[in-house]
Amino acid sequence: MRFIDEVEIEVEAGDGGNGCVSFRREKFIPKGGPDGGDGGRGGDVILVGDGQKGTLLDLRYQRLYRARKGGNGAGKNRTGAASDDIMIPVPLGTEVWFLPPEGEPGEAFMGGEILSDGATLPVAKGGRGGKGNAHFTSSTNRTPRFAQPGETGESVRLKLILKMIAEVALIGLPNAGKSTMISTLSAARPKVAAYPFTTLQPHLGIMQVGDYQQIVIADIPGLVSDAHLGTGLGTRFLRHIERTKTLVHLLSLAEHRDCPALLKAYAVVSRELRLYSEKLIDREKLVVLTQADTMAKTQALELLAEFSRMPEMAGRKVLLVSSATGYGLEELKRGLADGLKLCE
Repeated sequence: MRFIDEVEIEVEAGDGGNGCVSFRREKFIPKGGPDGGDGGRGGDVILVGDGQKGTLLDLRYQRLYRARKGGNGAGKNRTGAASDDIMIPVPLGTEVWFLPPEGEPGEAFMGGEILSDGATLPVAKGGRGGKGNAHFTSSTNRTPRFAQPGETGESVRLKLILKMIAEVALIGLPNAGKSTMISTLSAARPKVAAYPFTTLQPHLGIMQVGDYQQIVIADIPGLVSDAHLGTGLGTRFLRHIERTKTLVHLLSLAEHRDCPALLKAYAVVSRELRLYSEKLIDREKLVVLTQADTMAKTQALELLAEFSRMPEMAGRKVLLVSSATGYGLEELKRGLADGLKLCE
C-alpha cells in the first residue's frame, strides 16, 4: 500500500429541502387552511478517526464528497426527510486545514485534528430546511401563498496532513539500521537493504514490554543535511516525529568507526531537529550505537565508553546494540520503557 500523508479534497454539505405551499382540502370542512410542511435538513460532512487506517491513500482517489439534499416539505404539515450525514474515515493523527476557495485570496487555517479512534470533526454543515406556508399564518394573512427555500449547504476545500502517532521514533542518517531495529523490536517488516534510503516512508511497529505494556514505535526515513528545508523530503518526514514522546537516535558503527565520525553524524541529525523545532531536542532520551557486530566486542565497548563521555552526550543514555545478534536489545527495551515513564 502506498503511504500518502497529504491530500486536498473538496466537501459539499447537502442543501436543505424547500418548504411546501399547501392548503387543507377535506370533505365537510368548508374553510381549509395552510398546511405546507417544512423541508428536511441537508446532510453534514464529518471526518471520523479510524484506527485501522495508516494512510490517506483512499482520499487521493476520491477528491469530492457531496452530501445529499434534504427532502422537500409536503401537505398535511409533513416535514421532508433529513439527509444522512457523510462520514469520511481518516487515520489517527490527521490535521485538518481549511483552504480558501479556488482562485480567491486568503490563508489556510487549521480547523482541528483527529487523534483517537471514533473521534469526529464536522467540516461542512448541511443547510436548514425551509419553512412551509403553515408557519406564516397570521391574523392579517390567513392564506399565505409562499414558503421558504432550503438553505444552501456549506462547501469547503480541505487539506489533510497526516502526522503519525507513536510513542517512540527511531531517527538517524540513512543506513543507521532503523528498519532492521524496528523489525527486531516489533512485527513491522519494512524493506531492509545495504544501501541508503531503503525506507521511503515511515513505518509503525508495536513492541511488547513485559506482559501488559505495549509501545508504538515509528521508523522515520533517514534524515540528511538541510532536511528542515525539505532536502530529501525532510520536512515531510520530520513532521511525523512531532507527536512522539521519545526520540531514539541511531548511529551505525558500520558507517562510523571512531568517535569523531560518530560525533559528526550525530551533529547532522541533531542540527536538523533543532532547526525544525527546538522542542524535539528535549525528547531525545536515548542514543544507540547500532550494528555492534561489525567490529570486535572489546573495540565496540571502548568506543561506547569514549563516546558516552563526550559533552554532547550529557543527559543522554548511550547504548550498544546489535539487531543481528540481539546484543543489547533487552537493555534498549528497558530504556524505552523507563524513558516513557519519565514523560508521563
